[in-house]
Amino acid sequence: MIATIEYNSKKHQIDLSKPIDISIALQYGKRNVNAWYLEPPKILPIRTKDWVGSVKEGGDVNFNNIHFNPHSHCTHTETVGHISEKVYSIHKELNQFFFLAEVVTIPPKAIENDFVITKKQLQYALGNKKRDAIIIRTLPNLPDKKSTNYSNTNPTYILEETAIYLREKKIKHFLIDVPSVDKEKDEGKLLAHNAFWNTSGKLRLDATITELIYVPNKVKDGTYFLNLMVAPFENDASPSKPTLYEILKS
Repeated sequence: MIATIEYNSKKHQIDLSKPIDISIALQYGKRNVNAWYLEPPKILPIRTKDWVGSVKEGGDVNFNNIHFNPHSHCTHTETVGHISEKVYSIHKELNQFFFLAEVVTIPPKAIENDFVITKKQLQYALGNKKRDAIIIRTLPNLPDKKSTNYSNTNPTYILEETAIYLREKKIKHFLIDVPSVDKEKDEGKLLAHNAFWNTSGKLRLDATITELIYVPNKVKDGTYFLNLMVAPFENDASPSKPTLYEILKS
C-alpha cells in the first residue's frame, strides 16, 4: 500500500507493505542482548496451585509474566526523564511518530582506550541535510549485536561535542546501535545525555534517544521515513520498535 506524506511542503511516497524493522526483540534467556550488569530477561508462565499459564503444559491459554529492564534488554526509547529528578514519561512526551530520518554508517574513532563517534564524523555524514532524526549504524556491524552482553566491555559512545552538534542541528530523535550514548563507566557524568537534552538550559522534552537498535547491512545509508513506535509505558523509557520506510522515487 502506497502512502503519501507531506514534509516541508514536499510530498513523499512510501510503501507501507515494506517496513524495515531496526529493533532488537526481547526474548527469554542468555541469547537476549544485555547491558548494565543485569541477569537475562525472563518470560515464564504463571503457576498457581491448580493452574499453569502454558497450553503446552496443559493450560487453556498462554499467560506469561515478563521480567526485564528496557534499558538493558531490548531496543528502547527514552526521554530526558531518564536523567532528571522529575520523571518525564515517554508515553506523554512522545506524541508524534513519523519523522524524516537519515541513516549513516560510522566507524568509531579510537581515542586512548575508547571508541567514540566524533562531531567531525557526523558533520561529514550529515552535511547540510535537515532531518528530524538520525540513525547511526556503527562498524563493525555483525548480527551478534542482537545477542551481545555489553556489560564491562566499554562499548562505543558519542562525545559531548557530538551531542551538542546534534542539539544545535535540531535533531530531535537520535537512534544508535549501542547500549548508551555515554561511556559505560563515566562516574555518572552522562555528558552526551545532558548535552542532547540541554539540561543546563531549556529542556528538550520532545527529544528522544533510542539505544540498542540494529540496522541490517542490506539497509543503505540515506534518507527514510521513520516510524518510532513505543509501548504505552508511563516510564522514562519504553521498549520500542523503530521502523524505516524507503522513500519511493517519483
